[in-house]
Amino acid sequence: MNAQELAVWSMALGAIGAVAAARLADTLVRPTLAQVQGVAYHGTVFLLVFFLSGVAGELWPWLHSRRLHYAQVLAGPVCVGLSNFWIRGWLQAVQRDRIMSGVLRASSVLLPLGGLACLALPPSQQMPAAAALSLTGCAMTLWMTVRAWLMGDRLAPVMSAGCALTLPAIAGMNAIAMNVSASLGVHALLALSAALSNGLTGVVLWRRDRHEWRIREGVSPSQFDPVTKLHSGISLVQRLLKAQRRRRRTRRDGAVLAIMVFDVERIASQAGTAGVNEAFICMAARIQRHVGVVNPVGRYYDRCFVALVETIHSPAWLRTLGLRVASSLRRPMTIAGASGERIEITADIGVGVVHLTGGRQPIEDILHDAQRMAEAARGMRSRAAILDPTSGEVVPVEQANLGPRRHRHMQAVPRTV
Repeated sequence: MNAQELAVWSMALGAIGAVAAARLADTLVRPTLAQVQGVAYHGTVFLLVFFLSGVAGELWPWLHSRRLHYAQVLAGPVCVGLSNFWIRGWLQAVQRDRIMSGVLRASSVLLPLGGLACLALPPSQQMPAAAALSLTGCAMTLWMTVRAWLMGDRLAPVMSAGCALTLPAIAGMNAIAMNVSASLGVHALLALSAALSNGLTGVVLWRRDRHEWRIREGVSPSQFDPVTKLHSGISLVQRLLKAQRRRRRTRRDGAVLAIMVFDVERIASQAGTAGVNEAFICMAARIQRHVGVVNPVGRYYDRCFVALVETIHSPAWLRTLGLRVASSLRRPMTIAGASGERIEITADIGVGVVHLTGGRQPIEDILHDAQRMAEAARGMRSRAAILDPTSGEVVPVEQANLGPRRHRHMQAVPRTV
């Protein structure tokens, strides 16, 4: 490595280090597990580039060539494996898609083990085998992020772009580690790909973590509803229409939840308008936490929230989701009373769950059915209702015969419940 190539890769490492330092500073201000994982991600990328680009050998001439070789063999599989583990959580793959969750989980375990297995090969085959493992892992990550994009994840396209840039960067750095000659321009392009990939990935990791933090703290900014910081009626319907078009392509099961608040007047008499708004903000944050930040939640009108869960594992999962949302919203809330003191209230709510299948279902019918079931849930112990696919009647979610069946078409909910 000559001086110009060393300068190129040093600039790339500086850019990666700057992103890591910015994330570390944000972590010190807002310490969360996701923030720590973000810092660890940028740290592993830094080490990957540091070893594979050859900068480590130039800066640390005392480093034994065999030890440097071992570090280069392990760097790619370990870094990609750890990244897939963190991206699995970022995509909320456990909740959204079994294939996505299984592929990312398996790769996060098998890639580091495969890197160790490469050390058992003849020395001349170790780097090519490690490079093949790393590229396979990156390709799977790109596939999963594109899959999430098709499912409606708004940040997944940027993550996909970052993963796409990772492929040539890792391929090129492994070639450099195997002493394949390349011009200064090729080194510059590879270094730029590595830095841009780290930057794009870092931005979307930070944005989602920021979103989750705002939901937990109840300080989410909004372009829509000024009280709850959620999508308003028109914006929410537009999101539902787009989601329905995507679901017709992917043919995945989903769900729409309507959450109705029946005692707004009682809360207003105890806490005034400001207290009602504070209660709505608290309920909106609780709903968003349970459906996940990748799924939109909106305030359809004054006393009705609507949440879209675009993909689910199976209809049986709706039972758990409905009960969790209903239980969370029935917990007491502490808000400001009319005279300024803090008071504790419990909202009278009902949760209606509509199972979305691959067929065509008009948005207005879906929303109507969800609201009717939310009204029916008011008279149920669990306060969560769903249409039983066997009997065709509205029943509490805990009593519905959901089972393991998939792609079962629902009947329309009766106009009167």
